[in-house]
Amino acid sequence: MPIKKSIVVFCGSLREHSFNGAIARSLAELAPEDMTFTVLDGLESIPHYDADIQASGFPAKVLEIADAIKNAQGVAFVTPEYNYSIPGVLKNAIDWLSRVSPAPFAEKPVVIQTASAGILGGVRAQYHLRQILVFLDAYPMNKPEVMVGSVQSKISADGKLTDEATRDFISNQLAAFSKFIDKMS
Repeated sequence: MPIKKSIVVFCGSLREHSFNGAIARSLAELAPEDMTFTVLDGLESIPHYDADIQASGFPAKVLEIADAIKNAQGVAFVTPEYNYSIPGVLKNAIDWLSRVSPAPFAEKPVVIQTASAGILGGVRAQYHLRQILVFLDAYPMNKPEVMVGSVQSKISADGKLTDEATRDFISNQLAAFSKFIDKMS
């Protein structure tokens, strides 16, 4: 039996009934059988980046996430768009992680999914995140891109991704990501 690819998932929304959270929780059921997913928690517990705090030592949560990334075969970002960019909680986590040595994101395959209530589906957040990933020396997969517009009509009241076309699109992206990881290995 082949070894499963472990993927850590950053969700850019902290809201309890987050649409992006619903998508993040659906990844395991939509992915090929050779992948497992762990949605990272505790991003809200990471203090705002401050070099003085870093001088005293990295917060435990930052080191825990850095280790999870290092031990994973890939990283997934599922995030909304806030003010034409990524949410502050996600940027803060990335800022902390960018200072850990060795760099956890370096040469790590990454897949991105954005979702928003607007019709563009978080396109600007996705492109800002891609710019950040360049600096981190990560390997974001270019295509297929997943940007879920009008997401509120695709998630049921009980927090499940129910729109079949969106489910199929994400499933196809994850299958491509599995192959992308193989190519990068």
